[in-house]
Amino acid sequence: MISPASFALAYALDWLVGDPAWLPHPVRWMGRMIKGGEQLLLKVARTPSSEFVAGLLLTIAVVGTFGAGSWKLLLWLQGWNQTLAFAVSLYLAASTLATRSLLDEARAVRRFLVNGDLPSARKQVARIVGRDTQEMNEAEVTRAAIETLAESASDGIVGPMFYLAIGGVPAAVAYKAVNTLDSMIGHRGKPYEFFGKCAARLDDVMSFVPARLTALLFVPVAWTLNLDWHGAWRIMRRDGAKHKSPNAGHPEAAMAGALGVRLGGTNFYDGKPHDGQYLGDAQSPLDHQALRNALWLMVCVSLLMFGLCLSVRVLVARW
Repeated sequence: MISPASFALAYALDWLVGDPAWLPHPVRWMGRMIKGGEQLLLKVARTPSSEFVAGLLLTIAVVGTFGAGSWKLLLWLQGWNQTLAFAVSLYLAASTLATRSLLDEARAVRRFLVNGDLPSARKQVARIVGRDTQEMNEAEVTRAAIETLAESASDGIVGPMFYLAIGGVPAAVAYKAVNTLDSMIGHRGKPYEFFGKCAARLDDVMSFVPARLTALLFVPVAWTLNLDWHGAWRIMRRDGAKHKSPNAGHPEAAMAGALGVRLGGTNFYDGKPHDGQYLGDAQSPLDHQALRNALWLMVCVSLLMFGLCLSVRVLVARW
């Protein structure tokens, strides 16, 4: 389990450093392992059942390597050098959090929009979304950024802190491994329909509580920021289950309600349209002001979740 001091230091480290490209990062190692395993296993898997088994084996291998592996590594380091064990634990804990990197990426999108540089805004938002961005107008770029802020508030902030608080560094690292697997292979259609099914379902299970907790946190945060907290609650309850994902719709709906905007609809992937349900009501325009408010919502949810988790760790430590 992580101590309250280590938890606070890891959160501060994420805010100070973020995710610079020059710094080695466990998620990048996860990505390389997943890509290599995918290329190897899909060569021998020829049927839907064999693809499912291959994906299951890859999921077990990746989650086991990084979840159980981080636990064994920290256990070994504690018996050898406690200072080094503390440093590695702090680094791994901070690497699971993404408040600073998410803030930097979305702020850059807004900066280009404010300056009227739509082509650069499209390129920037393509760094944080998987959909096609080349033909997006300002409202579509804004929608993509806001939807990513809402979903990533769960996957990159609330989820990792939740697992850090209840299971320490190994649990948070395992959660990031599952989340990375889902983002890389948990898709519908060839070649991932069966290969990525296990990863996708496991991510659904592990993100169930964080997604709904994130949506709930948007309500008091919206009240604090003088946004529409009634709308956040109402739209979360009305539209949270409309999303194709069993989890992503809840924070996105709460965000849409707080901002008074409409999210969802049609996205393009590899030139092909994918229609989705609308979340929220189009009471306000999707512009850089809406994105600014979404950034504040994300930051305040991060701070509120940190305060809640730190309180939990303090109470557990005293008990």
